[in-house]
Amino acid sequence: MEQCDIAIVGAGMVGAATACLLAAEGLNVRVIETRLPEHYAPDQPLDLRVSAISQASVALLDKAGAWSHLQQMRLCPYRRLETWELDGFATRFDAADLGLPQLGYIIENRLVQLALLRRMEDFPNIQTHTPAAVVRLQQGAEHASLLLDDGTELQARWVLACDGAESLTRRLAGIGVSRFEYRQHCMLINIDTEFEQEDITWQQFTPQGPRAFLPLPGRHGSLVWYDSPARIRALTAMSNEALAAEVRRHFPARLGGFQVTDKGSFPLVRRHANHYHAGRVVLLGDAAHTINPLAGQGVNLGFKDVACWTELLGKAGADWHDITLASRYERRRRPDNLLMQSGMDLFYGVFSNEIGPLKLARNLALTLADKAGPLKEMALRYALGLV
Repeated sequence: MEQCDIAIVGAGMVGAATACLLAAEGLNVRVIETRLPEHYAPDQPLDLRVSAISQASVALLDKAGAWSHLQQMRLCPYRRLETWELDGFATRFDAADLGLPQLGYIIENRLVQLALLRRMEDFPNIQTHTPAAVVRLQQGAEHASLLLDDGTELQARWVLACDGAESLTRRLAGIGVSRFEYRQHCMLINIDTEFEQEDITWQQFTPQGPRAFLPLPGRHGSLVWYDSPARIRALTAMSNEALAAEVRRHFPARLGGFQVTDKGSFPLVRRHANHYHAGRVVLLGDAAHTINPLAGQGVNLGFKDVACWTELLGKAGADWHDITLASRYERRRRPDNLLMQSGMDLFYGVFSNEIGPLKLARNLALTLADKAGPLKEMALRYALGLV
């Protein structure tokens, strides 16, 4: 049986970031991944899956040594954010109000992962097993043991489940999950725009669900369309030309001229693990929680998990394998993740009905929020991970 300090299941954004930060502390790390992403080429079409990377997440990626690699690929800074339902009732945020150069960056998920994988290559104390998957997990007081489908047996002080929302590692550890399926699906649409690269992301609420625009590098953008599962299935089946006509009918005119280049969809599901750890297995990122993507906070919450866990191990020094660190991690992260989940659900619920008085009240609330001064700034700083 091969020995290591940390076994990380999943080399996505969260798992790869954790590997880089723990390897930098001198720990021996093994990373298990079923499939690595396609390499980057400048002429590739932009991926559908993108994330709004906050300033706090940028700092973590920089600490992990991956930000410089990302800057050599492609990313799009955004400096302004606007949300509204009825014209004339909007909340606007601007990086200049916080004295920041930008609020964050819109980046393809695959490129964030590739930058971290590139950084992992710099560490002789990281070994990657791919393609490989965990088929058995056994736990003892001091170690956890993994059997991989390639026959490899690993023994580690900690096993970190970073293998996503349907985490097999979580199931093998016997950790249950609370699950809620929203009555909507989300469609992602990549477009080529007539405008030069923009620096604003905006979102309009409609009776059927939000419609959003995220800027991408160059004359490109990403549209987000929430609607009923049947409606999203019908839209997905359309040709790009027919879909573009539907977008023009249902999105704000400020979108301007565009052409659809790609599309895809997924159901909206909220999940929260009943526990963030069991023995020496610890859950990070989507394995522990998923959230309504309404505000683009999913990966940022995952990176906050990474920051918390790696900080706890770093401060523990020679006691980095102390079993009590797992419960301390859960006490610190569960309230924050639950607050964000609940906040997004409240926001989603308030804007998902057509009750007249409530509709007026929520639009007045958006206007008041825009003039809230210090409270508005505090809310933005929290969303950006700066408090």
